[in-house]
Amino acid sequence: MNSHHEKKHGQFTSRWGFVLSAVGSAVGMANVWGFPAKMGSNGGGAFLLAYLVFILLFSTVGLSAEYAVGRRARTGTLGSYRMAWASREEGLGRAGGLVGWLPLAGSMCIAIGYAVIISYVLKAFFTSVTGSMMTLDTAGWFESFSQSEYSVVPFHAIVVVGTLLTLLLGAKSIEKSNQIMMPLFFIIFAVLAVRVAFLPGAAAGYRYMFTPRWEDLRNPMVWIWAMGQAFFSLSITGSGMIVYGAYLRPEEDVAALARQTALFDTIAALVAALVIIPACFAYGLDVGAGPALLFVTLPRILQDIPLGWLFAVILYTAMVFAGVSSLQNMFEAVGESLLHRFPRLNRRLMLAILCAVCLGIGLHMEPISKWGPWMDIVSIYIIPIGATLGAVSWFWIMRREDLLEEVGQGAKKAPSPLWYNLGRYVYVPCAAILCAVALLFKVAF
Repeated sequence: MNSHHEKKHGQFTSRWGFVLSAVGSAVGMANVWGFPAKMGSNGGGAFLLAYLVFILLFSTVGLSAEYAVGRRARTGTLGSYRMAWASREEGLGRAGGLVGWLPLAGSMCIAIGYAVIISYVLKAFFTSVTGSMMTLDTAGWFESFSQSEYSVVPFHAIVVVGTLLTLLLGAKSIEKSNQIMMPLFFIIFAVLAVRVAFLPGAAAGYRYMFTPRWEDLRNPMVWIWAMGQAFFSLSITGSGMIVYGAYLRPEEDVAALARQTALFDTIAALVAALVIIPACFAYGLDVGAGPALLFVTLPRILQDIPLGWLFAVILYTAMVFAGVSSLQNMFEAVGESLLHRFPRLNRRLMLAILCAVCLGIGLHMEPISKWGPWMDIVSIYIIPIGATLGAVSWFWIMRREDLLEEVGQGAKKAPSPLWYNLGRYVYVPCAAILCAVALLFKVAF
């Protein structure tokens, strides 16, 4: 990145600010309903054990590599792929830049659909604030807007415009907003988890979560689902985390930052599960209900407990924070790459373009019958292929010496050959396996 580029976008001012921003990117719907739903449907404690194995592997290798690649390129997705491929042979840089468009498109496509679900959450927040959430039929209420065209337009506009406004100053504004949003997210879910612990029957949910049934570990699909959840919960999709790496200072240890990001992301997933799974066990409800979990199941539970309206407000406040922080990363990944590729664009114009594209497409996808298939296409095809292209680019295309040098910069100890071999012979095959499962069996992780 040249000096002008650095002046425009800045860097994270502290390690804590970076970690909170990266955790904000990783923490989202994949944690709040995806993790509890997959855990509830795939063996509980056995799934958790497998998930932790993959979190350790992917954060140690994949996430640290994406941070390092972004920092070395000093830019986002397109420039990072160009740099990685050109390190092998100068003439390959152009091909690498073209390859980068697919994972970048994944970031934009997922942002378009993601904004719709955050609009649902914002609507639920306002419904909770007015108190009407406590008396309505949650199933009928959810159907009234999730099955209708143009049903959440004002909330949709607030989500997209508001998120893009938080990106005006690049790394600085991302850091400041996440320093507020992410601590509040953890506090809010901790409060909810304490309240759920007092529900009759909640203990059965805890036993299911933390008591592995060893026979479940012999089921390959438990490992596949755990691997997919870990992979995409950390946002190592070959695009998003690269841009945050681009804003890292040279003296930062990317491996240590990756471990810290993974730790807080895992805590967020567990805290969400401690709210949802015991509550569902207490009420005999389906923990694998997907989006309906947030808009039908949990509100129904909250209607039955004292001060339920207050806990509903708390829940949806946390969900808005989680959604916006993830959406920030998706937009920033696209915006930074566009600014790098088309330097005549200024940041405000770029944000206006992203706003127009996101709303122009997204407003026509507000019914769940439209954004659901959209998200499936992105999750089954674009994201897995993009993540695999990223993994291959870092560990099979990019010069080994360049990657190891960047990962070692700022670290107390240089990365060992084992680290690189884990990336090349374990992490890359895992990405390829997930991609193959998604494409062959039409599985949306």
